Amino acid sequence: MNHWMLAISVLLLSFVGTAALRRYAISRSLMDVPNQRSSHSAPTPRGGGVAIVLAFLLSLPIAYGLGMVSFELLVGSLGASGLVAVIGFLDDHGHIAARWRLLGHFAAAAWALYWLSAAPQLVVFGTTYDLSVLGYLLAALYLVWMLNLYNFMDGIDGLASLQAITVCVGACMLYWGAGLGHLAWAPALLALAVAGFLVWNFPPARIFMGDAGSGFLGLQLALLSLHAMNASPVLLWGWIILMGCFIVDATFTLARRLVRGDKVYEAHRSHAYQYASRQLGQHRAVSLAITAINIFWLLPIAALVVLAGFDAVLGVVIAYAPLLWLAIRFKAGQKE
Repeated sequence: MNHWMLAISVLLLSFVGTAALRRYAISRSLMDVPNQRSSHSAPTPRGGGVAIVLAFLLSLPIAYGLGMVSFELLVGSLGASGLVAVIGFLDDHGHIAARWRLLGHFAAAAWALYWLSAAPQLVVFGTTYDLSVLGYLLAALYLVWMLNLYNFMDGIDGLASLQAITVCVGACMLYWGAGLGHLAWAPALLALAVAGFLVWNFPPARIFMGDAGSGFLGLQLALLSLHAMNASPVLLWGWIILMGCFIVDATFTLARRLVRGDKVYEAHRSHAYQYASRQLGQHRAVSLAITAINIFWLLPIAALVVLAGFDAVLGVVIAYAPLLWLAIRFKAGQKE
């Protein structure tokens, strides 16, 4: 099997796997039934994200054999992202207490960080800092926040899928522009795995991703960004800029709810994207608008930082400023 055959196989496996999971979910009545906190109006099968998990993780050993990914990324992803997917799958089929989920998430983060080639580094105002032990602690928090953040943001049709695809494709473009094209295969394979699922999840969705898929995607995207940092520390900032829509909405919403004293582990629908979808009366417009922001706003700024030497911190501030305005404009974190 060559590189391109593997890429096509990942896309097809995800597409066919999602169709099979949809039939399975309907036969077992694994349905997401609307309630007062839902953003959809009709019962919809859930758990389709398992197809993304299987298509991507099954491709990694083959990709490693073809020299497309490193051994560290292979083992780190199989252990960490696989564990998060299993936790999400079990939670989709029943319920796991929040404290046990969180413990599992930190265990996955610890495994992922063990397989990093080097200690986390950070570029601030042109200076690279080796953070040593503090870097690992910050990286663990980053991994756990990203996987939970992605779960929070998977609330309307197509949004989490389109976000993952545009972020991964954007990262591939940054890698190629920086002369690090060999790193692009992992995010490219992940984008293809999500694309096969998106066919079924594009508004109006015929199946939802579920916790198994959303948590997996959040962790895997963060893990890819940390491995990119090993090749060039500034690439981490590129990823953080590309993921800005999800990071700003979820973080601002959480902060606002914490200040108000809400139980942040309880389900809600007070994210900016949820308010926007209700205001517009549809999911498609919001998902496509965020996709456009990713492509036409965040990607160019990430390219300036990674390829043109623009200051990373200033780049994040410029990229995030209008996103913060949109979060406030659409009442992120505000009580209904």
